[in-house]
Amino acid sequence: MRQLFDRDTWREIFQSIKKNKLRTFLTMLGVFIGIYIYIVLSGASKGLDNGFEKEFETIARNSMFVFSSSTSKPYAGFKTGRKIQLKLQDVKFLRQQVPEIMAIAPRNVKGIFGTEPGVVKRGIKSGNYSVFGDYPEFTKIAPKKIYDGGRFINTADIEKERKVCVIGERTQKELFNEDEEPIGGFIEIEDVSFQVVGVHKFAGGGPFDNDSDIFIPFTTFKKLYNTGDNVAWFTIAAYDDADVIKVEKNIKAVLRRIHKVDPTDEKAIGAFNLGEVFKKIFGFSNGLTFLSLIVGVATILAGVIGIGNILLISVKERTKELGVRRALGATPTEIRNQIIIEALVLTLLAGLIGIIFGAATLKLIDILTANVELPYTNPTVPIPYVLMSLFLMVGLGILIGLIPAQRAVSIKPIDALREE
Repeated sequence: MRQLFDRDTWREIFQSIKKNKLRTFLTMLGVFIGIYIYIVLSGASKGLDNGFEKEFETIARNSMFVFSSSTSKPYAGFKTGRKIQLKLQDVKFLRQQVPEIMAIAPRNVKGIFGTEPGVVKRGIKSGNYSVFGDYPEFTKIAPKKIYDGGRFINTADIEKERKVCVIGERTQKELFNEDEEPIGGFIEIEDVSFQVVGVHKFAGGGPFDNDSDIFIPFTTFKKLYNTGDNVAWFTIAAYDDADVIKVEKNIKAVLRRIHKVDPTDEKAIGAFNLGEVFKKIFGFSNGLTFLSLIVGVATILAGVIGIGNILLISVKERTKELGVRRALGATPTEIRNQIIIEALVLTLLAGLIGIIFGAATLKLIDILTANVELPYTNPTVPIPYVLMSLFLMVGLGILIGLIPAQRAVSIKPIDALREE
């Protein structure tokens, strides 16, 4: 340990590096490339994780959208092409027969899926907007960011069929003046007056929502548009420990039984499974991280082996010098430590430069993708990963340094002094 802080030790190390600059550079290049690749690939996979987490931060990961279509097979006396209509009563059966369901929200809409948008007015201002009929349960799956002073649809709104609404921030800007408080104000939807009880901040709450959406109670929507118990689709979230692919299959099976659809008809009941998408995305990201680890470690190992080979050559070249030091009283331990420290310095120096360049590359990637519409943000490497790579380099540097160190110790002083 004392030798580590000895000025002469470090003077000899830097003299050796200075004497063979090109060889030292090429030796360190392997370790530099290895740690650089590891940092960049790990950071890139983390950026992908962060991007998708941000893109879908307001919707449950184990969620899905279940909808109906037309049958593709005849069944129970019904012909092919029969249109299946989801019903409000389906919720009860789904909860009973699929216990993995954490939350289920029936939804209706005017303004997407080929439906005419809702006509909304406020004084002389008007516009066409998507109007959703929702239950409070929806916020358990896709939480809404409501501005201070407002709220989302609640149970009392559903039970009393209240004419209240939650508008989007863009809808507020288009229908209200800047100095007007929207909460408590009124708008007209299809010539029916609705009181605004909240303004939601759009944050990507799923593939069907945007910043101009208007939400009203499901029961009020039913009366306004005369939809009865019809449901456009179900937004469903499974428990975190549930297999979302299996849950989707069970939900489809239940709906097929309810609506008398052939059990093998895959077209009558459709689904968009966000949980499955998340699983694939994070599986790919984890695979990329693992690949970066394998490639990085392999390249670092190759570089460290190169350092060991160079030090063996260096020991051979310094045979006479080492013999003189032994003759003057240097112990085998001092000679061994000298070589190991030299290996460690070269390995750590190359690794630290690789980490710095890797971090700079990730910062550049972050700047270049900041204004690009991609699910990618803040590509960084967690500190534990960086520390792990440093410990790996220290360990490999010490291990690989033992070989030339042992070679140096094995040189007999008398034989070294006779070396020309």
